[in-house]
Amino acid sequence: MQLLEGVIRHYDWGSVDSIPELLGVPATGEPWAELWLGAHPSGPSSVGGAGLLLDGLIAADPVAELGSKVADRFGGLPFLLKVLSAGGPLSLQAHPSISEAEAGFDREDAAGIPVDAPNRSFRDRNHKPELICALTEFDALCGFRDPMATLAILNTIDTPALDPVRERLQIDPVTAGLNALLGHLLTLSARDAAALVNPVVDACRVDGPEIGRRERAMAVALGALYPGDAGVVTALLLNFVTLAPGEALFLGAGNLHAYLHGTAVEIMANSDNVLRGGLTPKHIDVETFLTVVDAVPTRPDVQRPAMINGVATYDTPVPEFSLQRIEVDGVRSIAGGPSILLCTDGVIDVGTHVIDRGAAAWISADESTIELSGRGTVFLAAVGSFDT
Repeated sequence: MQLLEGVIRHYDWGSVDSIPELLGVPATGEPWAELWLGAHPSGPSSVGGAGLLLDGLIAADPVAELGSKVADRFGGLPFLLKVLSAGGPLSLQAHPSISEAEAGFDREDAAGIPVDAPNRSFRDRNHKPELICALTEFDALCGFRDPMATLAILNTIDTPALDPVRERLQIDPVTAGLNALLGHLLTLSARDAAALVNPVVDACRVDGPEIGRRERAMAVALGALYPGDAGVVTALLLNFVTLAPGEALFLGAGNLHAYLHGTAVEIMANSDNVLRGGLTPKHIDVETFLTVVDAVPTRPDVQRPAMINGVATYDTPVPEFSLQRIEVDGVRSIAGGPSILLCTDGVIDVGTHVIDRGAAAWISADESTIELSGRGTVFLAAVGSFDT
């Protein structure tokens, strides 16, 4: 087992204090959006404090670090663990399936678009399913709401500017209709988008019924950050979810979502493929985005796993990753690697090392079991189940 030092991402939407507080370091006044723990090539963690990077450690002896089964199946560490802290909303986004990622990556390569270019949509050939588990109260948009429920909310927003949206939902409230409505919103000119969004935001400032209250407040907040952005109206089509600490959401390919506020542990396949559809100054490829988004209405499946013998196990129906939240009070043994252990509370002895709040460790496949002692909370990120 070796200590890990993660990579900080200072994206504009990050909170200025949540991750510094977790790490026990002074805030700098800049946004701290994400702490990456893993072997992703654009931000591999440091191992053992000696300048060695986790991707290099794994590449030097993949069987020792990952085990032969994981090394043969994935070729590298198949997951990326993050702490995500949103001080403001992330972009409306969706992630591709493996087949979509492979085709999109090859297409952009053939077009000569550099992998790090701002107009690049596919930065690797992998999918990016993810699970987000709240550390604080956490607000998110997740998947399309049932159109009739959306109509009930939109009917509390008193402006004729929304009439075309309401009519589209009533005429064709099934998947094809939602996809067509999304396409309509994404292709509005800047002038037409402002003519839709600005009256909607103004109408949402007026006090109204309890139904739709938090959605109207959300539209006002988003409109202030992204004036005239049609993504403000797109956001009103999505399920608004507030996770309590310990609750989680799994998001598969095509799920249109946006994280709004709060701090969470996030685990995902080792990919950086993000297709954006609004609430961002970044590149939007409308045609590709519409092919990736799953417009089937859904009710978010909020996970509230029971704590069994001090362990809460989250449902992660993909082979790349699994996640457990473990409450340590005394001495206990856990399964070995390949895995990453992240402490979010307390002080835990792990072999000859100590990890406290914000600290993390890499556990190689050479270690079949690990003994933990002390008192606190840790998250164990590991590879999921798969057939050889």
